Amino acid sequence: MTVLDGARERWVHTGGIELCVAELGDPRQPTVVLVHGYPDSKEVWSEVAARLAGRFHVVLYDVRGHGRSTAPSPLRGGFTLEKLTDDFLAVADAVSPDRPVHLVGHDWGSVQSWEFVTVKRTEGRIASFTSMSGPSLDHFGHWINKRLRRPTPRRVGQLLGQGAKSWYVYLLHTPVLPELAWRGPLGKRWPGILERVEKVPGGDYPTASLPSDAAHGAWLYRDNVRPRLRRPREDAYAHAPVQFITPLGDAFLSERLYDGLELWAPRLTRRTLPAKHWVPRTRPDRLADWITDFVTATEDGRPGVAAKGKYADRFGGQLVLVTGAGNGIGRATAFAFAEAGARVVAVDRDAEAATRTAELSRLIGAPAAWAETVDVSDAQAMEKLAARVAAEYGVVDVLVNNAGIGLSGSFFDTTPQDWQKVLDVNLWGVIHGCRLFGLQMAERGQGGHIVNTASAAAFQPSRALPAYATSKAAVLMLSECLRAELAGRGIGVTAICPGLVNTNITATAHFAGVDATEEKRRQQRTSRLYEMRNYPPEKVADAVLEAVVHNRAVVPVTPEARGAHLMSRFAPRVLRRLARVKPPL
Repeated sequence: MTVLDGARERWVHTGGIELCVAELGDPRQPTVVLVHGYPDSKEVWSEVAARLAGRFHVVLYDVRGHGRSTAPSPLRGGFTLEKLTDDFLAVADAVSPDRPVHLVGHDWGSVQSWEFVTVKRTEGRIASFTSMSGPSLDHFGHWINKRLRRPTPRRVGQLLGQGAKSWYVYLLHTPVLPELAWRGPLGKRWPGILERVEKVPGGDYPTASLPSDAAHGAWLYRDNVRPRLRRPREDAYAHAPVQFITPLGDAFLSERLYDGLELWAPRLTRRTLPAKHWVPRTRPDRLADWITDFVTATEDGRPGVAAKGKYADRFGGQLVLVTGAGNGIGRATAFAFAEAGARVVAVDRDAEAATRTAELSRLIGAPAAWAETVDVSDAQAMEKLAARVAAEYGVVDVLVNNAGIGLSGSFFDTTPQDWQKVLDVNLWGVIHGCRLFGLQMAERGQGGHIVNTASAAAFQPSRALPAYATSKAAVLMLSECLRAELAGRGIGVTAICPGLVNTNITATAHFAGVDATEEKRRQQRTSRLYEMRNYPPEKVADAVLEAVVHNRAVVPVTPEARGAHLMSRFAPRVLRRLARVKPPL
């Protein structure tokens, strides 16, 4: 049984074709029409549709010649964009005669939907358009012509790069061979190829109609690609707000292909996703969230409203959990993600500080933010937190294990209790976070990222920081090991290694082997040194977002941290000599 088995089904007649249309949700709610690509049928959307049905009237239809819809006869000339537009209007009139629909397209569903949203005869029938993995052929044609007219080395490289990615288009233009391949060995092996290469989970997709769908769908390319690329329309401007989602790992389409898209879609919201081509199957949660947000914004009369931070296209709507978020690097990191439009869970053992971070995150730009109180060293409390977050907010997309405490003192002055405390928070807190939230990411199967705050002390030995440096070195190695283990699941892991950063960790650090008066003096003196250094936690937060975007493994932050990291690799003896110097405290 598929997710669509419970859908209401109808047939729509248009131009001698019968289109199979499925509906989910309440027809009184805004209508969202999902258009599939090649070589798919409407079932490619089943996971996304199930997530949208609680809020919207969701409509899916098999494009002519696919799934249970009938094919034109003859096939040649039966798949032009003009005829596909007729089909869309027939479906829209049948399912939502009195209200415009919200259009969502993937792959060739997006290609044809660009036609729908840019031609005059559909004005007033489309409320918004969400596009992914499929460009407008008109925009593509202008993109090519612009680079041919002014063939700079960079533009030639872009043309050659996209030309290489479009290898399958050339093959689909050959006569007979694509049909023979799809009805023969390729059709049988396609599900396995998707699982192996695209990491598409098995289940109700693809359907048994795949061989005939793919054979018929070859005419989508033959009827449209060459005519439109040769003579692209000059008036291909979107008359509805557009949300454009770019999978960064798309093997078929270059990111550069969408340069200048703002010229054609004046009301444009961009999103990027660390995923491959078949995002309706691999990232249904994220797509459903973005579609929901965009449709809701449009219905509320605020189309295109999005966070304005540097990485708003990357983190908008994602769920980010930060431990130690009550102050310092943790609070700055929560704010940076909030500015980028992420939903934030601010975790700290200080309930008041966590609440303040959540409140300010909402003011900065987070669409939602929550405060949670927990001691990260408490395994049972962390298990309850992970269960509560998953149940109430969803699976975390980015986890930042930042909570930590400072400890200074010689090895022999550091008591077993001191060791226990610093390892419980600095190391076990990270272990608990990675184990619990990382497991949820892995089981969801849609990728994610884990950031663990280590320290420059992780690779810079010091006679004054044996326990603290040991805990941070363990976090660094844990991060490296976990990165190797989770790479195949699409989950990145980063160790952030700051140097001297102006936070209050020095004011609360414990100094082993001294009385309370001397500890207070050392805390104050260390705090003054860090204040004089005056490296703000906001710069560390920026480094965290950069690391997630570029999936970096180890990120030293501050000049002294970068210098120590280089020395640990190329001049370790010098670092060992420096470690013998007694700090001036």
